[in-house]
Amino acid sequence: MRVIQDRNAWTQVIDQCEQADFYHTYDYHQISKKTGESPILIQYEKGDAFIALPLLVRDIEGSTLKDATSVYGYAGPVGKNIGPDFKNEQFRKQLNEFLKDNQIVSVFSRLHPFITKQDAILRGIGKIVPHGNVVNIDLTQSLEQQKQQYNRRLRTYINKEAKEYDIIDGVQEKYVDEFIGTYCENMKRLHAKPNYFFGKQYFYKLLGSGRIHAELLVAQHKKSGDFAGGAIFTKNNGTVQYHLSGVKSEYFHLNPIKLLIDHVRKKCTEEGCVNFNLGGGLNGQDDDSLFYFKSGFSKDFRKFCTWQHIVDDTQYEKLLKQKEVQNASEINKNSCFFPLYRQDFTNKTEVSKINCLGDD
Repeated sequence: MRVIQDRNAWTQVIDQCEQADFYHTYDYHQISKKTGESPILIQYEKGDAFIALPLLVRDIEGSTLKDATSVYGYAGPVGKNIGPDFKNEQFRKQLNEFLKDNQIVSVFSRLHPFITKQDAILRGIGKIVPHGNVVNIDLTQSLEQQKQQYNRRLRTYINKEAKEYDIIDGVQEKYVDEFIGTYCENMKRLHAKPNYFFGKQYFYKLLGSGRIHAELLVAQHKKSGDFAGGAIFTKNNGTVQYHLSGVKSEYFHLNPIKLLIDHVRKKCTEEGCVNFNLGGGLNGQDDDSLFYFKSGFSKDFRKFCTWQHIVDDTQYEKLLKQKEVQNASEINKNSCFFPLYRQDFTNKTEVSKINCLGDD
């Protein structure tokens, strides 16, 4: 087992994987890392099979201990020649030895809904926790078959929007800056958690990376020429991701994001892509307005899960006690937040409000 931090070596390993997305790239980890976080790629090889696990390692304040998490989005392990009956005993042993040797108490990672065999790789290592669904548009179907899954109201809106907006490439600096400002305003309006806010350089580096393959599409109001809204999409190995979006408040009534998604659906189907992941609801919930909006496009739902692994139970419990978490064992059993020692508990009732997508 080796730990990779070099760009070229990281890229070579990911390029050999049978399934990978931009979330696994060196570039995205460098763009996403926060102060005090160190991106690493753990590689395991046995015969003609290998596994690559990207993580962000970070210090635990007030101790010499560390923990690991994943980038924003859908990551988890990827590999090559991993069959459904893959025996992961040696991988599990070597991974745990590495984590313990480096005083890493716990590991959290969001998993990728379209990458198979992640469960086989992680079998018996911590637990895989389901958090609801993401909405996929099956791009292997004909355009007409896809359109038939749209609900009637959505079709009506898209037809109206097509008369109101032009879709243009948003790579020009004026559009990128306007998109950034609009996105941030939307997040403020929604009282979003801090991890949903990104600095200006995040967007420029995301769009400028030749490894991430991101594009910004903008809806421009035909009559006024105003920027109405925009969205960033990525396209890698046949999977399209609806990454981030923002809409000007004066255009909420006829949200142009619907038109942008429909445009990308048609374009990427013609290019031979396979899946178009629209994502899920807020905090992994299937019963909120965001999920309702996305499910208007398709009823092809895929499970979204996270991987939660306590490496050192003793140190984990000590960290909980240091945070003065009352009834920690009961909370740990019933909560999907992980790791619990990073949760800010103000009182017991706050437990029910924990974000199911992890702490960062």
